[in-house]
Amino acid sequence: MQRKILAALLATGVFAAAPTVHAGTVTVITSFPKELTTAYKKAFEAANPGITIEILNKNTTASVAYIRELPEGQRPDVMWASAPDAFEVLASYKLLQSAPEVINKNAPAKIGSYPLNDPKGMYYGQALAGYGIEWNTRYLKANKLAAPKEWTDLVKPEYFGHIAISSPSRSGTTQLTVETILQGEGWDKGWSLLLQMMGNAAAVTDRSFAVPDGVNNGQYGIGIVIDFLALAGKYSGYPVDFTYPTMTAVVPANIALVAGAKNADEAKKFMAYTMSVPGQQLLFDPKIARLPILPYSELKPPAGYPVPQDIAKRAKVQFNTELSGERYPVVISLFDQMITFRLKELQAATKAIQEATAALKAKPNTRGNELLAQARSLAYTPLVGAENVKNKEFLELFRKSRRDVAVAKELTGMEQLWSDKARANYDRARQLATEARGLAK
Repeated sequence: MQRKILAALLATGVFAAAPTVHAGTVTVITSFPKELTTAYKKAFEAANPGITIEILNKNTTASVAYIRELPEGQRPDVMWASAPDAFEVLASYKLLQSAPEVINKNAPAKIGSYPLNDPKGMYYGQALAGYGIEWNTRYLKANKLAAPKEWTDLVKPEYFGHIAISSPSRSGTTQLTVETILQGEGWDKGWSLLLQMMGNAAAVTDRSFAVPDGVNNGQYGIGIVIDFLALAGKYSGYPVDFTYPTMTAVVPANIALVAGAKNADEAKKFMAYTMSVPGQQLLFDPKIARLPILPYSELKPPAGYPVPQDIAKRAKVQFNTELSGERYPVVISLFDQMITFRLKELQAATKAIQEATAALKAKPNTRGNELLAQARSLAYTPLVGAENVKNKEFLELFRKSRRDVAVAKELTGMEQLWSDKARANYDRARQLATEARGLAK
């Protein structure tokens, strides 16, 4: 597997001090919300007197960097996160150690065609996750909007200004969602779809939780989220609902023993607990709302709770972790330069294109249609084509550490060119669409 996260994230240069070592204390580094970690800490400590769980909360990419920077004996004991690629990075640097005794043998070997556990035995599926669309039912009713079901619904003009997403450079789960669309649609078509969707976006947030929080409280009508963030809101009583588009994937959220763990024996007990029947049952807590790895025949799911195997059967994407890892830094950089940092210009271009489309539909004009086609091409064509992401030298540049001054200079220059080009394309697209609309009068 290719190294995925390091090139983009190890350049921060700021790391928290290592946690203090205490006998009987298991330090768990995780990106999961406190509702989940608090529930597991409380339940495990009650069942295992004498062992204390210490939670170190960091986003997934920062967790990888943190573990890599610390020497053996000072690292956390357990890594626990959704993104499988992060574990591939840690394994490639020999920062994980095998712990096959923690596996619950009653769990299936695969979810769809995706292995539940790392075939090399370095990390293990503890829960399951899918990616989709959340909406606030009251918000949609007030704005007379239909509930979206597929990604393609989100390009419709009626959803302009009603959608929120987090940046994939700040959210591992959003990166997986973006990559799922790219794998399902293909690189060029996938980016075109994403750019049209994001042209309708009201916001690109800098943290995953801001999207479901915003949908829950009605700040946004629609959010692009990982399932458990939406389901937690739904089962906690918020006026929200969620759907898995057919263009989705179901992959494991993983847990692993960090190499050089201070308290490996206690850490293994915690890992095994998360995969046991009591640990899996906790996933149904309304504040957690995750999909378990164990069959429902061994658990007591709430009525109507999503069934992972059913979702996997319907899903059109068989997620390729290796492909995702190879192009990870390019994907997150492109998203930021074309969308996150140029959202205002993309919104303006999209609005002009939508208005011109409606005007030309009412009063067709050949020249207007030609200008509109040019505008759409400028606004919704990725700055890097499919042929470039097959170039090994191009991909390798993005995997290099930005701590290297020469590398940082080259990448920064390239990203600035992308940002400038995106702005110029969107401005020109807006001008062409406005001109096209004028021809329909």
